[in-house]
Amino acid sequence: MTPATGPAALVFAAGKGERMRPLTDHTPKPLLPVRGKPLIEWHLERLAAAGVRDVVINIAWLAACFAPALGDGARWGLRLHYSHEGDEPLETGGGMLQALARLGDAPFLAVNADIWCDFDFATLPAAPSGLAHLVMVDNPDHNPRGDFALDADGRLQSEGASRLTFAGIGVYRPALLDDWRTVIGAEPGARLSPPRFKLAPLLRAAMARGQVTGQHHRGEWTDVGTPERLAALG
Repeated sequence: MTPATGPAALVFAAGKGERMRPLTDHTPKPLLPVRGKPLIEWHLERLAAAGVRDVVINIAWLAACFAPALGDGARWGLRLHYSHEGDEPLETGGGMLQALARLGDAPFLAVNADIWCDFDFATLPAAPSGLAHLVMVDNPDHNPRGDFALDADGRLQSEGASRLTFAGIGVYRPALLDDWRTVIGAEPGARLSPPRFKLAPLLRAAMARGQVTGQHHRGEWTDVGTPERLAALG
């Protein structure tokens, strides 16, 4: 699938939301209501506003709940495509790898469904200068050390003095996954079919080659990882 207009996007929605139980026993975390509508709808609205037309949603836990709730995306002017990963999520790397067939060959936007933020997707570059461009935020209390360091020139590094937290929003080239087997190595998930692995090792490997840039979002952002954080959003 290659989008007719605008970039394509991937929404990560396959997780089990185990820290959110019992809320996620019967409702996937992306479908939990935040300020009057399901969490994932906030992303779909902002993706549509940014000119995205094709959105791939990867699903696993309670996968059958998504299509009845979201339909084909027409209400937002989107075309939704579901990437079903089976009963067990494939992690971020495995999920992205499986979704590539539906995303096409061009750079694409990806967002974690279990965040809430006021970030404007239209401020992202249409294509990263390297392999990936990530949105970073100030470190929340539950992640005080941050994830990656953003240099003054906009490059991201695994280590550094100015470490920020990855917001779960980025623009990626499919080539980021070209050498995934070499990077992931002999991890047990790499031997599965389809493979199950995290995206972070691939990002760190690309950072070591100067192939990842970033930007600092200073607006609202919440990792909706616990019932308490969900309730705090109102």
